[in-house]
Amino acid sequence: MSSITLPARCDRAAAEAIWPELVAALGNGALRIDGSAVEHVGQAVLQLLVSARRSGGGAEIEASPALTEAARLTGLTSELFEESEL
Repeated sequence: MSSITLPARCDRAAAEAIWPELVAALGNGALRIDGSAVEHVGQAVLQLLVSARRSGGGAEIEASPALTEAARLTGLTSELFEESEL
């Protein structure tokens, strides 16, 4: 299983930096995304995470409290996380 670690600040610049790594990792099957250190997350990264969950083998996302709250506020909790992950 491939793994990607998200930075503390997940803004548009981070999304642009993460994109190539995410595409490459998804081509190798299941993916684990470590978002445990995320303190700020913007819409661009949320879109990437939704895409990762819907693509190929899908992605398992480990979320920080900030990432969990952003998902809740945007209505993406069920889209981004398995119930057992919450």
